[in-house]
Amino acid sequence: MPKETIGVTFIDPRGKPVETTAEPGDNLLHVGQAAGLPLEGTCEGQMACSTCHVIVAAEWFDRLPPASEEEEDMLDFAAGARRTSRLSCQIELTAEMDGLRVSVPSESNDLRRM
Repeated sequence: MPKETIGVTFIDPRGKPVETTAEPGDNLLHVGQAAGLPLEGTCEGQMACSTCHVIVAAEWFDRLPPASEEEEDMLDFAAGARRTSRLSCQIELTAEMDGLRVSVPSESNDLRRM
């Protein structure tokens, strides 16, 4: 039996939709990076940076598990943070997240491509 896939749509910094698929348990940061999006994530999950910041579509924000206090503190440093901002490294995808839409802020800075 094939594994269930989850559809995720990223809106790149220019406003172009990038549709991709993932599997339950995948990390949103890694899915975005695999799709070529400018999500740096250099802290490797240690919550020491906000370079993997995404803006979750309003209709999805309350459906995600709540952010930890540490994540909320890191979002204070995120360029272009909004009310529905999250760190993509902190979001593990589940089957219930099929159709998730997130935007990569135009203020994003991917040092890997410099």
